[in-house]
Amino acid sequence: MAIAIGDRVPDLLGTDQEGKEVRMSDYQGKKVALYFYPKDNTSGCTAEACSLRDGYEALQAKGYEIIGVSKDSAKSHQGFIQKQNLPFRLIADTETTLQQTFGVWAEKKLYGRTYMGTLRMTFIIDEQGVVTHIFGPKEVKTKEHAQQILSL
Repeated sequence: MAIAIGDRVPDLLGTDQEGKEVRMSDYQGKKVALYFYPKDNTSGCTAEACSLRDGYEALQAKGYEIIGVSKDSAKSHQGFIQKQNLPFRLIADTETTLQQTFGVWAEKKLYGRTYMGTLRMTFIIDEQGVVTHIFGPKEVKTKEHAQQILSL
């Protein structure tokens, strides 16, 4: 059962690029934009991460913290963060546990081939850990994603 608007998010989200646990309780009193993306260092995922990086100060000014999630390893995330100068944490969800909890690990199709992969989605979570808005796979504009969140 995927997480929906009005649902409380689990406290333990996973581990970040440094191997540290990421917990919602660490962000109490802040809004969190938890964004799921398919793969480090790909064009769309880089555009999305850079949009969030460039809008990071404005997002923080509105009380948001950003956390990215993909199936990539902590080592891959470290390289991605360094290369793109990202100021936020990335969860290494290598077993897709968190992605399955949120319903973003799904069947995808590309060039007639069907496979399992990560849907590009963002969950906006309020100060109490409850989902208030979801940007679905067809709604996320990678180059303008920070602006999309700021306009809520």
